[in-house]
Amino acid sequence: MFGFARKPAHVEVGPDALQAMLRDGAAMIVDVREPDEFAAGHIPGAHNLPLSRFDPAQLPDPGGNRLILSCAGGKRSAMALDRCAAAKAAVDTHLAGGFGAWTAAGLPVER
Repeated sequence: MFGFARKPAHVEVGPDALQAMLRDGAAMIVDVREPDEFAAGHIPGAHNLPLSRFDPAQLPDPGGNRLILSCAGGKRSAMALDRCAAAKAAVDTHLAGGFGAWTAAGLPVER
């Protein structure tokens, strides 16, 4: 109405739902934390594409699966989703609460 742009809608998926999607082979996770954070522990099978050099064009091909972004708590993955929206990349989903929510749910961690 006043020319203010609406923020892109981000879809959130919870840790248990993401675990089920990964188990069923229906999702691919991209972790946007920095390499040292990723090395300290990440969701098994996750790909690392740090926000500091995040480019939607460098996202891996999910092979027909849903691509889901993750970070430590949800802020950086939301920022990456904003970049995806600006680039018109077909990615709109991130892990609610990030890796912190994943670990709090007692789900597996890879190091």
